[in-house]
Amino acid sequence: MAGKAAEETGGKVATEEESAQIANCIPRLRRYARTLLAEGALADDLVQDTLERALNRLHRFERGRDMRAWLFSVMHNLYIDQLRQPGLAARSLDEADYEIPCAGVQEPLQLRDVQTALCMLPVEQREVLLLVGVEEMNYGEVAATLAIPLGTVMSRLSRGRERLRWLMEGGRMTTSLKAVK
Repeated sequence: MAGKAAEETGGKVATEEESAQIANCIPRLRRYARTLLAEGALADDLVQDTLERALNRLHRFERGRDMRAWLFSVMHNLYIDQLRQPGLAARSLDEADYEIPCAGVQEPLQLRDVQTALCMLPVEQREVLLLVGVEEMNYGEVAATLAIPLGTVMSRLSRGRERLRWLMEGGRMTTSLKAVK
């Protein structure tokens, strides 16, 4: 049995520490997947596929690298692959399957509004907002996870925050821009 496991992971079996790191990341992976897909069953499938791929490719994991960032990269790549497949489309938000813990948001209606507004953002902006705001990744980790330049992370984050603010204010644009003569 151990020989088969080593063969499936490119000759590498997860150490106890790696197994613990992977297990500790599962709740975060589930939360992120549920936000991307907005349906519990599809999100759980994405998490399972992510864990399976990660274990099968554990030999590619560089020691000293952040396991969480690596797992999110694996999930992101799987998600992009699924989007490219014909017939797969994100479904509408089902409040029963969708939950993001938000510090400071106590009212159920406010939480629902935040969740709805997040789902209205373009996927690229939502991914960056969630990785920075909810998963507390730094910009470099987000850039590595999504395989995009650091400047793109900052741009998407800025645009996502502005769009989320706009949506939360009922679509009323409030800017501090001044006319230049």
